[in-house]
Amino acid sequence: MKINRAEFVISAASPRQFPREGLPEIAFVGRSNVGKSSLLNNLIRRKNLAKVSQTPGKTRLINFYRIDNRCFFVDLPGYGFARVPRAVKEHWSRLLENYLRDRQELIGVVQLVDLRHPPTADDRQMFAWLQSYGIPALVVGTKADKLSRGRRLQQEKQIAEVLALPPGVHLVSHSAKTGEGREEVLRLLGEWLEKSSS
Repeated sequence: MKINRAEFVISAASPRQFPREGLPEIAFVGRSNVGKSSLLNNLIRRKNLAKVSQTPGKTRLINFYRIDNRCFFVDLPGYGFARVPRAVKEHWSRLLENYLRDRQELIGVVQLVDLRHPPTADDRQMFAWLQSYGIPALVVGTKADKLSRGRRLQQEKQIAEVLALPPGVHLVSHSAKTGEGREEVLRLLGEWLEKSSS
């Protein structure tokens, strides 16, 4: 998959605001502060299209980015330790679940996990949820540049075991800093798009 043009379309607070263009959608999900915005910006080679924040829980809406008029990249609210009121967390949770469960245009989900740590209970729950709904998934281990090669291999093995990755679900280590893993992620997303159009 090659990306020539990417544009922000909308931050949606409810399903009524989701685009109605019928283009296939690839969603990105992960715990707060795992590096979703950094991955998105690296994939599209734009520094600030997706806003990077030091504050966990910054993505409170569902952000849609149109890619080459071919598909949407969809940035979902981060789950986990965001310091927000419970009512807000519950709203995010409902919005996230409704999107993942009901969105007809969704063709796959990229789940991000921090390569430096074991997957959290929230990570495990999210992956199990995607599997139970039969949603194609790709797991991306972020912040790969912060680990030595040997340590990274250990962490990759641990992530695969803790999430119980089934055959066919890829785990790609990525670094927004060095760009490592970018081409592999784009290749796998391109395969999803090809399948969706056939």
